[in-house]
Amino acid sequence: MAASYDVIVLGSGPGGYVAAIRCAQLGLNTAIVERENLGGICLNWGCIPTKALLRSAEILHYAQHAKDYGLKIAGAIEADLDAVVKRSRGVAKQLNQGVTHLMKKNKITVHMGEGTLKSATSVEVKGEKGNETISAKHVIVATGARARDLPFAPTDGKRVWTYRHAMTPSEMPKKLLVIGSGAIGIEFASFYNDMGCDVTVVEMLDRIVPVEDKDVSAFLEKALTKQGITIKAGAGVEELKVSDKGVAAKIKSKDGKVEAAEFSHCIVAIGIVPNTENIGIDKLVDLDRGFIQIDPYGRTKSKGLWAIGDCTPGPWLAHKASHEGVTAAEAIAKELGNKTVHPHPLDRNNIPGCTYCHPQIASVGMTEAKAKEAGYEVKVGMFPFIGNGKAIALGEAEGFTKTVFDARTGELLGAHMVGAEVTEMIQGYVIGKTLETTEVELMQTVFPHPTISESMHESVLAAFGRALHI
Repeated sequence: MAASYDVIVLGSGPGGYVAAIRCAQLGLNTAIVERENLGGICLNWGCIPTKALLRSAEILHYAQHAKDYGLKIAGAIEADLDAVVKRSRGVAKQLNQGVTHLMKKNKITVHMGEGTLKSATSVEVKGEKGNETISAKHVIVATGARARDLPFAPTDGKRVWTYRHAMTPSEMPKKLLVIGSGAIGIEFASFYNDMGCDVTVVEMLDRIVPVEDKDVSAFLEKALTKQGITIKAGAGVEELKVSDKGVAAKIKSKDGKVEAAEFSHCIVAIGIVPNTENIGIDKLVDLDRGFIQIDPYGRTKSKGLWAIGDCTPGPWLAHKASHEGVTAAEAIAKELGNKTVHPHPLDRNNIPGCTYCHPQIASVGMTEAKAKEAGYEVKVGMFPFIGNGKAIALGEAEGFTKTVFDARTGELLGAHMVGAEVTEMIQGYVIGKTLETTEVELMQTVFPHPTISESMHESVLAAFGRALHI
């Protein structure tokens, strides 16, 4: 007899496994279907192992600049690529085992195999138990996405890499071309540059990290250029010829000139493709460029069928997927009669974005340009880290905090940060936006001293002509 559940979750990434746990917490009999590794791409091949790589590069950077802190390190400082990758994979393995434990702890049934929807509420699994069909009152699709290929130079894992290949390189690139300057491209550019590689970044749009505020983009380009990375914005790769020895590229710059350049390796980071093909979903949902269209709670057009995470519209971030997973789980529980849960629709304006290059970038809400396009009269405050005592003491005085307010109401519209540890600090502004705070509450908030977070307070004060330390 086919197994039957309250909820089946298809995919166990940060959206899927969190959705399954929340369903179980709400007393729902829950199963999860995973074709590869519990934890999905983020935990095994994305967010977490890349941060382990970047941490190794950061430590290397500090060791190489020990004299700036009055320290002497005897002998040459160099990277052991194999050891760095081994540590990264060990971190991923540890967390994968953690998710396995969480599934057992919450009594979630795991079906390892390839899942295909047979209807809105049934899934065929081809895997370790052969072929089996399982059913549920509700199904959550959390199949994620994969890297997009260049049509004229598909990734081969040898010379042309996706992020996955870049995480487990068989050799250190000597001269690396990174195509695309979003979070993934810039993080790998930063990592390999710190590891001693000659790096060039090509971005089709007129500035790097184009989703960020233009002041952040300009600052980051200057910082990365100072570190030795070559930035080509407003440029496109027109041709890649791959050989056993390397990659020959033709790069067209913004002035129309085409330059030929040789590289040992290339990372393609030009976006993602949703994993929605061949899972039986085409007639059950509305798709836009392959992305499943949902309401603010995760419902599709088919009753009982839900979707979350990177297979739905962006932003394509792990924490957005997890939040969607909780929202969908609570909405399902409510439909099944639970009167104690009160799901809230996702507000995409309050989702923070973080890029873990050196220096780090973090932001939430509208850029200054977007706020003006939306018709707001704005007040903008900026505070440089050079005016912050803790940043100077840490030797991390490069960076700034920028805040954007509605001049009429004082509403915080957006916050944008670049510099040391800003990915840890942005949550203060995210909480503020979620609570619909105004400049008054932020001005009246006491920030601890000495901390880099004081720059957040000063930025708010600066927007209203009250900055104290500049």
